[in-house]
Amino acid sequence: MKIALYSRPEIVFQREELLEFFAVLDRHGMQYSVNASFARDIAAQTGRVFAPEQCYAGAPPEGIEMIVSYGGDGTFLDTVRLLDTRPVPVLGINYGHLGFLANVSRENVSEAIAAIAAGQYRVEECLLLHAEGDFGEPVEYPYAFNEFSLQKRGVSMVSVEVFIDGEPVTTFLGDGLILSTPTGSTAYSLSVGGPILAPDCRGFILVPIASHNLTMRPLVVTDGSEIRFRVASRTGDAIVTLDSREYIVPSGSTFTLRKSKKSAFLVKLQNISFYRTLRDKMMWGLDSRALRERV
Repeated sequence: MKIALYSRPEIVFQREELLEFFAVLDRHGMQYSVNASFARDIAAQTGRVFAPEQCYAGAPPEGIEMIVSYGGDGTFLDTVRLLDTRPVPVLGINYGHLGFLANVSRENVSEAIAAIAAGQYRVEECLLLHAEGDFGEPVEYPYAFNEFSLQKRGVSMVSVEVFIDGEPVTTFLGDGLILSTPTGSTAYSLSVGGPILAPDCRGFILVPIASHNLTMRPLVVTDGSEIRFRVASRTGDAIVTLDSREYIVPSGSTFTLRKSKKSAFLVKLQNISFYRTLRDKMMWGLDSRALRERV
């Protein structure tokens, strides 16, 4: 199998783990290319030097069947963006903290690579949001894997008018508003009180951030909806994000969001389900009484 590896340059790796990782890849006959900064880190840690044709800068090489994100969830999002909607599935090996997207633990790398070599995995298709509007600068990658958000800049709240399929819905007042994909429902959206959507749900979530109105609640809309926002801010500008990318926009800016015609693809191992990840990573449904009994 021909794969690409991607990692951020600021991650600190353990020499022994890197040696074992590449030994496993070699043992299973994987053909791999490595992004340039990762290749330099590997060489510094292990002394392993890659041939020029094994290194890439910018977009991953053509012809790969899979790309492996080696880091945390932020690295995973970078990997999805690097693919630029190419239909290449992504496997995430967690070298970060939570690792909800990068859900293969460092301890289980050997088992994961063996399963992939044996074809014991599936590919899950994930929705992407496509955004257009008054970003104030060219946006090379106008997609969001987790969420699009409008937020205040400074101490004053913002107001966000919401229109769905051309119909005025409401105006959110507060620190901002999130539009989340099902995948992003366990990210920023969840931290501000949004619901969890299973990956195969075909919808988006509108979630207020610190709403000024106590009756304002999250709203789930179908993925066929066209959602338009108009933001107003007393400070004169606001912050817009596409996942981890941030833009400063003037008050009065409008944005239109809809489901992208392109999708992202995730590698799912047969022994790791969405609900198992919820239980293990987020302790979902854990009885606090059971925790107290252990202490």
